[in-house]
Amino acid sequence: IKSQLKMSLSSLNDFEFGKILGKGAFGMVCLVKRKFDGNIYAMKRIKIVQLSDKDKENSLNEIRILASLSHRNIIGYKDAFYDKNSKTLNIVMEFADDGDISTKIKQKLRTKSHFEENTIWGYLIQILEGLNYLHEKKIIHRDLKSANIFLMKNNTVKIGDLNVSKINKQGMAHTQTGTPYYASPEIWLDQPYDYKCDIWSLGCILYELCQLKPPFRGTSLKNLCINIQKGMYDPIPDFYSDNLKKVIGM
Repeated sequence: IKSQLKMSLSSLNDFEFGKILGKGAFGMVCLVKRKFDGNIYAMKRIKIVQLSDKDKENSLNEIRILASLSHRNIIGYKDAFYDKNSKTLNIVMEFADDGDISTKIKQKLRTKSHFEENTIWGYLIQILEGLNYLHEKKIIHRDLKSANIFLMKNNTVKIGDLNVSKINKQGMAHTQTGTPYYASPEIWLDQPYDYKCDIWSLGCILYELCQLKPPFRGTSLKNLCINIQKGMYDPIPDFYSDNLKKVIGM
C-alpha cells in the first residue's frame, strides 16, 4: 500500500477528529479539522488488514483517480497516508457541508414534502457537468446513486465515492458492480457496458428526486432484475413538467 502512495508527510496527529459521517464494514468517514490551518475535511479511514486484494486495489484506485481530477462538480482530493498503528489507509477529501441527495430525500419523506422542479434541474445540470468531465477522461463512475451525490451550502453539487470507478481503456467494460436499484440492464445481465450505464443511474436518481423512491423495485434481486429489464415505472407526479418527464424517460 505505502509503496503505491505518493509520499505524504501527513499523519493522524495533524488532525482533530469530529463526528462520524458514515460507517461501513471496512471503515468509516470522519469529519476532521487540520490543526495547522483549521481547514475542515472528510477523512475516509479504511481498515486495510480486513480487505481482500480486490478491495485493496479499489481503495488505491480511488486515490489514483481522485488525485488526477480537478472539477467543481467532483469531490476534491487533498491527501492520503497510511497509519501504521491503526493499520488504516486514510484518504482526506473535500467535505460536503450540506450532506447528500439521499439524506435530502429522506428529509422530504419525513416532512411529506417534495423537491421544487428548479432544484431538480439544478442538480441534473451539475451532475451532468461532473459526469461529462469524468467521461472525457475515460472514467466510468459505475456506482452513481443518490447517496454518492454530495451537496454544498453554496448550492454546488459534487459527485463522490469513486472507489469502484473504472478507467475505460478498451471501449467496453465487463465487471459487475454498482448498487442494485441504480444499475443498468446490461450490468444486471453481466454484459459489456460503457459510459451509458452512468446515464441510466442518473435517470434513476432524477426519478427518485421526483417520487422519493427508486423507479425500479422488487421483492427479490431476481424480481428487481426482471423489472429493470422491462423498464416499466410509475409516472412522476403531475405537478412536474412534461419536459422533466421526458428527460427521465430518455
